[in-house]
Amino acid sequence: MIKLIATTARDRDRVGEIAAVAARFGLGVLLARLGFAGEGADADAGALPLPRRTRLALEALGPSFVKIGQILATRGDLLPPEWIAELEQLHSDAPTLAFETIRAAVEDALGEPPEAAFAHFDPVPLAAASMAQVHRARLKDGRDVVLKVRRPGIRRAMEADMRLIAELAALVERSSAEARRFEPVALARQLRQAMLEELDFTQEGRNADRIREDLVGQPDVLVPGIHWEWTSETLLVMDYVEGVKPLSAEALAARGIDPEAIAELGADLVIEMVLVHGRFHGDPHPGNLLCLPGNRLALLDLGSIGHIGPGRREEFLGFVTSLAWGNPRALAETLALWSEGHGVPRGRIDRAAEQIVQRHGGGRIVMAEMVPDFLRLLREEGLVMPPDLLLVFKAFVTMDGVLARIAPGFDLSGAIRRAAARLVAARFAPGRLAASGGMLAWTLAGLGDDAPRLLRAAIRRIEAEPPNDAATAAAIRAGTGWIAAALLGGAAILAVALVLV
Repeated sequence: MIKLIATTARDRDRVGEIAAVAARFGLGVLLARLGFAGEGADADAGALPLPRRTRLALEALGPSFVKIGQILATRGDLLPPEWIAELEQLHSDAPTLAFETIRAAVEDALGEPPEAAFAHFDPVPLAAASMAQVHRARLKDGRDVVLKVRRPGIRRAMEADMRLIAELAALVERSSAEARRFEPVALARQLRQAMLEELDFTQEGRNADRIREDLVGQPDVLVPGIHWEWTSETLLVMDYVEGVKPLSAEALAARGIDPEAIAELGADLVIEMVLVHGRFHGDPHPGNLLCLPGNRLALLDLGSIGHIGPGRREEFLGFVTSLAWGNPRALAETLALWSEGHGVPRGRIDRAAEQIVQRHGGGRIVMAEMVPDFLRLLREEGLVMPPDLLLVFKAFVTMDGVLARIAPGFDLSGAIRRAAARLVAARFAPGRLAASGGMLAWTLAGLGDDAPRLLRAAIRRIEAEPPNDAATAAAIRAGTGWIAAALLGGAAILAVALVLV
């Protein structure tokens, strides 16, 4: 398979590495599933299951392939649970580099040696990942900061990987019907975009500034400040934050932090990011959260964030509330909307809605249990989940897992329902109606202009082809009544809006 990829001379060595890793971990079976024959003899790779061997191979191939696995780990609508569980363990840890090997890169980004730029600089790294490593420093005014330094040469290596991945994705999409379900070309584009964002540390800085601005009404949530005078594409300088990871209630209590208060704050945080602002941290796991004295939370690692538009937010709320109320009919309408245009029979949609309501509806929803079961149903019934909503579900499941560690029994779904009620109330507040009155009036005025024309056209059509049975005539009369009611309702709304403006 790999020999079929048209590569340049500079990428051929990398192709050889990929082929060798695939053989070392015995991935001939996986390649065969995608419609290709494996090259060379498969390694035994012990008695490890195929998902684990795949995960180990992705880690061995480095950050580009780790990122592919992390993206696939969000696709529970396509992959079975054992694959998702394995891919979720992918990490990008890497050995630290001696500072002298990256000193030139740091000095180039700062414009001077770090010892001159800062009152104190620690050459011993705090942590390291595949794309960067972190060092502590102190500003001349006494504030503590951290420097996130991009590894030298990493961009060139990842760009080569992305070229190969794009070619491989196109080849697989053309050759394998099974693989086309994964939309590999679109996945490769998503990977490239994510990589470019994470390689440019100014993007992470801007993300932090935007999230901090979004959460200005949450004084108990801290997003570290960015020091733009030293930040560039290859270097990020931000405030140092010291806190406790939300791993257990006991660890928090030992530091004087209330686990229940942190659970409520964490729930409010993810709900506000997703449902109010539509800009959110896609992976709020314990490594990206710190609990601070005074029952506060710090939000870290904003290299890549998710976005969701107003329409999708309403759809997500509709899904959660109809499930909580145990209403399969309302839930089916949401599922039908998501699968529109994909030729999914309505019977399958109704069946999936009824099953998920029977298993998880009518009360508290445990996200960590409901979402995997729901995604399995999507796979079995051939339903579709919009990719942007998959990341939303992942964010809520991840936060639900954090809350379960520190406050067992905390009901995240209940917090979502309460937030939904607040959002609906806010939408109909007088100030909101007044602000939207002009647009509402314009829209209804257009409807008023069009309605007589549309009604006349309908009447002419009915006169030309009168109904030949009583049921059709009754349906037409009912439809006419609904049109009249809609026009009257629109006129009433317009009157209220004009009074409030």
